[in-house]
Amino acid sequence: MAVEAIIYDMDGVLVDSEVYWDQARVDFAAERGLRWTDAMQRQAMGRSTVGWAGIMREQLTLDMSLDAIIAEMKTRVIAQYERRMPTRPGALESVAAMQAQYRIGLASGSPTEIIKAVLRITGLDQQFEVMIYGDGVDKGKPAPDIYLEALRQMGVSPARALGIEDSANGLRALKAAGMFAVAAPSLAYPLPAESLALADAHITTLAAFTVDLVRSVERGGRL
Repeated sequence: MAVEAIIYDMDGVLVDSEVYWDQARVDFAAERGLRWTDAMQRQAMGRSTVGWAGIMREQLTLDMSLDAIIAEMKTRVIAQYERRMPTRPGALESVAAMQAQYRIGLASGSPTEIIKAVLRITGLDQQFEVMIYGDGVDKGKPAPDIYLEALRQMGVSPARALGIEDSANGLRALKAAGMFAVAAPSLAYPLPAESLALADAHITTLAAFTVDLVRSVERGGRL
């Protein structure tokens, strides 16, 4: 079935920012005499705003409201973005190429303020037809809600849409939505084989996310 729409995740896909989120959480924990681990980070990756804040509160046994955790994390991450925006190589070119052939949208678990900061700094703020934010849906990834909402607003069937994700939670969300899925993990956070098995294609650089790849996925060719 022909693909009509491409839906991008943001953190870890368009921007190689999971390292920033991880460092912000490490610092957040260390300042309180606590330790944020790689296993904790993987639990938080790809989830909605409330979802990752809940993981932080549970894993670090914090006596803080979710709103307070979210507010502090937003301040820390945006400050890092303002110093340096770590766009993944080929990401901006990929968006431009896909926009020439398909309708494109954004479905990110990040808070609204962070997404807007990234889009402003990268110049992507005018590229997407729809943008769904992590604090705008009740159930975050791995639930499919954020992708289904993006497609609802675009008027596109999930069977005619493809999403690109870097996290296991994101891939689960895409498949639960009934969409084609491309796995694009960063080198810093490779995905295990069982997560890659969910994807219709696996790439390691955004330069490989091309119209030809989408057409191969349409034809049922697993890459």
